[in-house]
Amino acid sequence: MLYQNYPNPFNPVTNIKFSVLKSGQVTLKVYDIKGSEIATLVNMQMNSGSYVYDFNAANLPSGAYFYKLTAGEFTEVKKMILVK
Repeated sequence: MLYQNYPNPFNPVTNIKFSVLKSGQVTLKVYDIKGSEIATLVNMQMNSGSYVYDFNAANLPSGAYFYKLTAGEFTEVKKMILVK
């Protein structure tokens, strides 16, 4: 499960919370409004459980961004807004 980031809108740090049901490969990536990959936050084997990642966007311009969680066959995308 992928939760909405908090706070949203944010400047410059936000928390991204997610839960993994089964142990396995997990990726968490950030994309800009054009769909270009901005950052890979997580790319590793993870055990089942809940996790929080602090995303620091200090080097990015204001705007809408998307974050995508992939764990096994599960994929979900959420939108976040960076306001400077």
